This record gives sequence, C-alpha cells and structure tokens, in this order.
Amino acid sequence: MKVLIVDDSRFLRTANERALVRAGHVVITAGDGEEGLRLAQESKPDLVVLDMLLPKLSGPDVLRALRQDPKTASLPVMVLSSLPQSNEHKLLGEGATAYFAKSELMLDKGTGLFEETVEKMLMKVKAANANH
Repeated sequence: MKVLIVDDSRFLRTANERALVRAGHVVITAGDGEEGLRLAQESKPDLVVLDMLLPKLSGPDVLRALRQDPKTASLPVMVLSSLPQSNEHKLLGEGATAYFAKSELMLDKGTGLFEETVEKMLMKVKAANANH
C-alpha cells in the first residue's frame, strides 16, 4: 500500500520510510506542509503520516485542508506529534484517524511500534475498501 510521510525531520522521515519500505509498502515523503498537501492530493496514498510542527503549512492546517477537500476527506491520517498526549483528543476531533507520539520513536523499539501502528491502520483501510 502507499504511505505518504510528511515530516520536516529528515532523520525521522528516512527512518520511518526505511521501516515501511522493508515492510513492503510504497513510500513517498514530503519535508513541509505545502508539499505534503500537494502530494496527498496528487498521489492518493492509502495513509498519510503527518507531523504537526511543519514549515510553510502547519500539520493542523494540512489536516484541515485534507478534510475539506472531497477527494481527500476520507483519507486516513496518522498524526505524528511531539506535542503532549493531552492534544490527542483535540487532533482526533479535528479529523486525525490516529495519534502517535514522536517520543515513542526514540525508544529502541520505536520503528517497530510505528510500523505496527501503520500496519493496523492499513489493515482497516483494506477492510473498509473490501466492504465497498
């Protein structure tokens, strides 16, 4: 499946991309919000992994734009954030499909947990597509 990673941290973008490519996914990446929004609209990924603190266009602005565009309104978005967990409900209320704390990526098992979370979301996407 196709995953778009939008993160201004080249290190995290590369680490997460490698983990997902190893798991057999097609991965496209963007280093800022404007590029991420454009790629989400053009490439129609199965899942967007979206950082919240981005240059040019912030993560919440990208999320809002995705939800307002009929072509991307139902696109699953996993928010990747270094913001406190208390923001999770707010982000989910604004249209995020799931929340993943960046602090969990810093642990030894970080990419494994990240990969697992992405896989669960992609399984839901496959199941939803199978029912339509």
